[in-house]
Parts: sequence; structure tokens; C-alpha cells
Amino acid sequence: MIPVARPLIGHEEEEAVLAVLRSGIIAQGPEVEHFETEFAAVCGTRYAVAVTNGTAALYLALLAHNIGPGDEVITTPFSFVATANSILMTGATPVFVDIDPQTYNLNPDLIPAAITPRTRAIMPVHLYGQPVDMAPIMEIARRYHLAVIEDAAQAIGATYRGQPVGSFGVDCFSLYATKNITSGEGGMITTNDPAIAERLRLLRNHGSRMRYYHESLGYNFRMTDVLAAIGRAQLAKCDRFTRRRIANAAFLSQYINHPTVITPFVRPDVRHVFHQYTIRVIGDRDAVIQQLNAAGVGTAIFYPLPIPQQPLYRQLGIEAETPVANRVAREIIALPVHPGLSEEELHQIATAVNELQIREPVLTI
Repeated sequence: MIPVARPLIGHEEEEAVLAVLRSGIIAQGPEVEHFETEFAAVCGTRYAVAVTNGTAALYLALLAHNIGPGDEVITTPFSFVATANSILMTGATPVFVDIDPQTYNLNPDLIPAAITPRTRAIMPVHLYGQPVDMAPIMEIARRYHLAVIEDAAQAIGATYRGQPVGSFGVDCFSLYATKNITSGEGGMITTNDPAIAERLRLLRNHGSRMRYYHESLGYNFRMTDVLAAIGRAQLAKCDRFTRRRIANAAFLSQYINHPTVITPFVRPDVRHVFHQYTIRVIGDRDAVIQQLNAAGVGTAIFYPLPIPQQPLYRQLGIEAETPVANRVAREIIALPVHPGLSEEELHQIATAVNELQIREPVLTI
């Protein structure tokens, strides 16, 4: 079975971890600092702040903007639940705006109608590695004096109109095992604002600049040097991994020609880094997945249920009209696109899709 994700860990990562273990400095130390500097350079920002994971990055970015109870944050209904959960964690309320039917990203045209006197920020998600249309979002944010906190968990190395993702607002990345680069677990926040960067450093470290002196409430969201060492080795390979993902996606889009399969749309002004290669199937998705798996092609659904439909959000009474997200969630299937794929495996994936026997879904009342 060709897996949807395959982390590529090699000799460089092994040696980097061994060097940290031999050094005796395994908590947050010089490796974290070097990783932050190198990550900021990739994103074109002045600062990067390393934390324990992508969810912590989103949560701290919100707290650094003093977002809390009574506030609202506009975001997408079509993402991993951590995007909206981070808003709930602060005591604020996520307000869901529907997605663009081609990119599956937050639709900027629908944002102004969702703004209220309680709106404090916009949190777009660069879904599957394709940047959101940032120009109108930044203009809306300026017009209404809103913060922009980007969920770039899936988009390291992506660009929008030549500008790296991570350099627009305050941007949050995930370094989970299946991301385009990984440290096993981990997160990173990038910003050009020195006050925000300093606030983030305090928040991740118990509100402390100097050991055992605490200025404010904070948390233990520090990254270890072990994870940073893995991350640095992976970051050095990021461009190579990214070019391979883009090439694999181009191959699949060229060779997949099934009449009822929609391949990914790519905006002409972005560099889409294909954290996922997602097709849409107009038909019985369960039957399609069974056929692909039988042909040795692994699949996944990112994401089968829009966030407003999750049990937690129904219990909280947080509702939204998101017809586009609802439809996409019923039709989406992710195929392997990771940089470890061989040409033979790419042919196998495309052939399996082209040979699908797709029937109309069974409707239940």
C-alpha cells in the first residue's frame, strides 16, 4: 500500500539528535535558538518563536494579541479542528465564513458581512499548502483594525505573489510528523513585530525572562533541543522536499483524466506546496476509497466534517451556514503526494484513479 504520508528521516537527523544528547543540553537551548533564526530566514521575517506544537502556536498567537472572552475571531469551517479550538481556548468565539469552491480556503468576499463590533482578528488557513488570497484579507484587516493570525501549519515554503507564507501577519506553523518538514512534534510562530515576539517568549516560558522571576501568567510550551535538531536538519531539506511535492502533484494532475474526478486547482499567483493532493469525487466516495485501497493506493479524508458540524460545536451552539464547505467535505479524498514517491508509484496512483468505477451515492433520508 502506498501511504498518504511518509516522513523522510535520514542520517542527518540521526546525527543531529546524537550531537544534542552528547552535549548534555536537551531542553530549550542553543539548538532552538538556531532553529528559530533559520526558520525566520525561510519565512522572510525578523522573528520566529519555537513552541511545543502547532496548536500551542495558534493559542499563544491569540493570547499575544490579548484576545479572550467576549471577542470574536473570523476563521474557516474547513480545517483541522485545532484552528477553531485555539480560539475557544482563549474564551473567544470562532465565527465561521464559508470557503472558496476552487481553493477550499477562506473566501475573502464573505468576510465583511461577518464582522461585528466584537471582531478582533481574522484567522485564515493555508489549506493543503495553498496560500489564501491574502491581499483582500490584509485590506479588510486594515480597514477594520483587525489582527491577522495565519494558520500556516500545512504551508511551509509556500508563497503568495512571491511573498513567503509566514510574513503577512503573525503566522503559526506545525512540525508534526506528517507535515512537509517535521521535528516529530513542534510548532513555530513568525512575526515582524518585536513586541509580539517578546510577548510570545514570555507566554511559552511561564511568563519569565530571567529564571525564577515571573512577570505574567505563562505556560510551559517550550521546544526541546532534541526536536529543534531534527527540525533544523529537515529545514535544510525543505526546498528539495517541496520541489518534489510540486513535481509529484503536477504529474498526477497531468495523468489523471477521469471524467468525474476533479484534480486540485492552483491559483496562478501562488506557490502551492502540496501538503496534501486532494481530488474531489462526484459519486460514491466510500466505494471509490475501497477501489483505490484495493489497487494499493492509500487515501485519507481531510476533513470529513466541517468544524461547525463537529459534536463539540453543536453542543456549544456555534452554528454557521457553510454550504460550500459542507459539499467539499462530502467529496474530498487525499492521495499520496509526498517526496518519497517513485515514478512507478505515481503511475500506479494515476492509473488507479483513471480506472475507477464511480456510481452515484446512495441517498438516505
